Amino acid sequence: ATAFPARTLDGDSRKTSTNTMFSMAAMTSAMPTVGVRRNAPATRVAAAPATAFPAMNGMSSASLGLRSEGAGATLTIGVEAGSKWFMISHGKKVARLHRPADQRKALLRNLTTDLLRYGRITTTMARAKAMRKPVEHMIQLGKDGGEHKKRQAMAYIFDNELTEALFASAPERYADRNGGYTRIVRTLRRRGDNAEMAIIELV
Repeated sequence: ATAFPARTLDGDSRKTSTNTMFSMAAMTSAMPTVGVRRNAPATRVAAAPATAFPAMNGMSSASLGLRSEGAGATLTIGVEAGSKWFMISHGKKVARLHRPADQRKALLRNLTTDLLRYGRITTTMARAKAMRKPVEHMIQLGKDGGEHKKRQAMAYIFDNELTEALFASAPERYADRNGGYTRIVRTLRRRGDNAEMAIIELV
């Protein structure tokens, strides 16, 4: 059997007996390194920082939180799904169309340009309702006329020649109409995903 050092108490100091078979250094090296050694300083594990929002069920792929943006470090609240950051719309009735802001604006500009070019297009009901506002705004700019209004329309419509044609024909075509320049008609649902489809056309 291995003789372990006997510890005796002498006053306020602790003394180790020398009648041992092995020295403390040899015994320490022979022992397996499991756990924290007595002479090694214990490492403190920093506590995890408190998150702004608790984890919610059903949101494994997305997380809620705060993010600082810009040089002024403005805090914004949003949802992070993958590598994209989606802002939370607090009471804003805006159709997101399952796209981030830049892709959604480009989609609406493309749909507006196509409707003004062809007069009638078939798309989903959600997109048709979302594009109605910018289409009627472009037609209203064409009715008002003027260089400033034309530059505003050119900044939104992708085709400058189409903008020129719009400003030439809109005042005469919609002279007796104050709004309501588009019409949405339901059609058959799309085959495959059964999405609600609609035909949007100029009146």
